[in-house]
Amino acid sequence: MNLVEQQFERLRQYYIEATITRRSDGTYLVSIPGIPLPVGWTKSATTIHFIVPVGYPMAQPDCFWSDFDLRLSNGQLPQNTNVMPLPLSSEPYLWFSWHLSAWHPNSDNLLTYINVIRRRLQDSR
Repeated sequence: MNLVEQQFERLRQYYIEATITRRSDGTYLVSIPGIPLPVGWTKSATTIHFIVPVGYPMAQPDCFWSDFDLRLSNGQLPQNTNVMPLPLSSEPYLWFSWHLSAWHPNSDNLLTYINVIRRRLQDSR
């Protein structure tokens, strides 16, 4: 079991319905359904998806995707988003152009990244 798979097993202790898929380009796609959302969104929960890049953990995850129809409660797209497919996919999702300000490959992990995503989703803008 490699590092990504080990960290994913730890992640599943908190997100039991999470899935991981090794993709043809050597990346992994992590999907987690049922991420709760606060007031300010058109949904009470969404599925998030993110890509674990080749070279992880030295190469950090970047950006994430949610349900394609997720919007702010006023019907607008959230800041720094666009409807577009995941790489290697044709299905539309809501892409969040959200980048880490810091990543420490010796201490950060997949749970760290999920916490970054959850913090972004707590801010309905």
